[in-house]
Amino acid sequence: MNGLHVAGVDEAGRGPLAGPVYAAAVILDPQRPIPGLADSKTLSPRRRESLAGQIRARALAWSIAPAGVEEIDRVNILHATMAAMARAVEGLSVTPGEVLVDGNRLPPLRLPARAIVRGDALEAAISAASILAKTARDAHMLQLHEMFPDYGFDRHKGYPTAEHLAVLARLGPTPEHRRSFAPVRAFFAGGSGAGAIPETV
Repeated sequence: MNGLHVAGVDEAGRGPLAGPVYAAAVILDPQRPIPGLADSKTLSPRRRESLAGQIRARALAWSIAPAGVEEIDRVNILHATMAAMARAVEGLSVTPGEVLVDGNRLPPLRLPARAIVRGDALEAAISAASILAKTARDAHMLQLHEMFPDYGFDRHKGYPTAEHLAVLARLGPTPEHRRSFAPVRAFFAGGSGAGAIPETV
């Protein structure tokens, strides 16, 4: 029976300068279809949240796993992303017969797997995973906004927007910034204000 189950896997948050990367794995239930699944980047925040609730309620199994800033800085963003994807698959309550992963690389898995470029737009299970990963990460960034309200995490979600880079230059990194990423690393290399790192609360 397991051979009939296909899990979709995707991530959110590889590009930001701050916060974790999140991965999700989803096995959809063919008997409980979810209309409107699409690449999370093409959906409005409200639509993503609505679909995320439906995915959690109707999927045969789903799992979300992050890789934090310390892991990202220690092993690099690619390896941290692959590790989060593997943890998401391992966290599924149903063992899939095949795993479909968005992109052109596969995480370390003990299951048959295929990488699919633009899979989040082509495979419903990957679309569902992209939605769960994105909404979970956005929720985490809203929590970071409460901790560091001056940084605008509620708006840019840690991505290197002009606003974020300006605040980073003015206030310096938080403990949630990725020191292995060039704009953050440059702050320490420059030496100015390198000791002024806001504390977590």
